[in-house]
Amino acid sequence: MIKNKTLTPILLAGIFILMLGLSFAAVPLYDMFCRITGFGGTTQVSKEVPKVVLEKVVSVRFDTNVNNLTWDFKAKSNVINVKVGQVNKIEFEVENYGDETTYGVASFNVSPSSFGKYYSKLACFCFEKQELKAGEKATFVMSFYLDPELVNDPTTKNLEDVTMSYTFFSTDFYKQS
Repeated sequence: MIKNKTLTPILLAGIFILMLGLSFAAVPLYDMFCRITGFGGTTQVSKEVPKVVLEKVVSVRFDTNVNNLTWDFKAKSNVINVKVGQVNKIEFEVENYGDETTYGVASFNVSPSSFGKYYSKLACFCFEKQELKAGEKATFVMSFYLDPELVNDPTTKNLEDVTMSYTFFSTDFYKQS
């Protein structure tokens, strides 16, 4: 009987520590899962270009949004037609039309979400702090390619157009006091 009274608190403490550890690991594990599977339209980050360029052409649309910033944000081209496997570059123009320095961070997603694992970025400004002074204009560049493996996936092989959506969010985290 005394063994059970001692074992129960130890077991509960162990479960508590395990659950606490899992709560801290949840975000990195979810991020890793999304990057591997493309879940939710998560794109891939690549350091190498594909070795083959296919004749298949996909129209990539760029949707730009701003949340709680005095910024104008737009792609220089709203739609570009790209060959699968070919490296492409798109420029985005940003202007702070406010009267003070502001900071933003861009996030993105791809639609349809099943396409995310085949959209590979070589260079991007997303998830990095961007600072724009009052009246300042900037150009941000993203380089990407569509992975040739998309033609072997039944959920993506017939897609002819996809949308890459960017949103710049205000961040007070980086403001100087």
